[in-house]
Amino acid sequence: MLWYIAVGSAIGGVCRYVLGGLVQRYTDTAFPLGTLIINVTGSLALGAIVRYSLETPALTPEMRALLTVGICGGYTTFSTFSYETTLLLEDGQWTTAGWYVAGSVLLSLVGMFGGFALAREVIALRGRI
Repeated sequence: MLWYIAVGSAIGGVCRYVLGGLVQRYTDTAFPLGTLIINVTGSLALGAIVRYSLETPALTPEMRALLTVGICGGYTTFSTFSYETTLLLEDGQWTTAGWYVAGSVLLSLVGMFGGFALAREVIALRGRI
């Protein structure tokens, strides 16, 4: 199973890199359009694959893992976030979904700023050594 996920992750990661770069290069904008397109198309793909695989016996567990955790996960983790939020909403758990969305966005931004600060400190420390 791990090999299916690993191969899928490699494919998804390469697709993300290539598509994101192409979109940014050809649109010539500071807006992260490439990432937006990747997040939307990844969510679309994961939604279609999950719904199809849960309602039909057409995909083996290995193929489902390759396509969902592997390719979609390597392409964008935003698709998993979207899927989990959709499940909460479909179950009528609106408050939980709201907290999950707000918490995910806000805490991820805090994490990113924390990572920036940590990197600045490491760079400064390296400069003193």
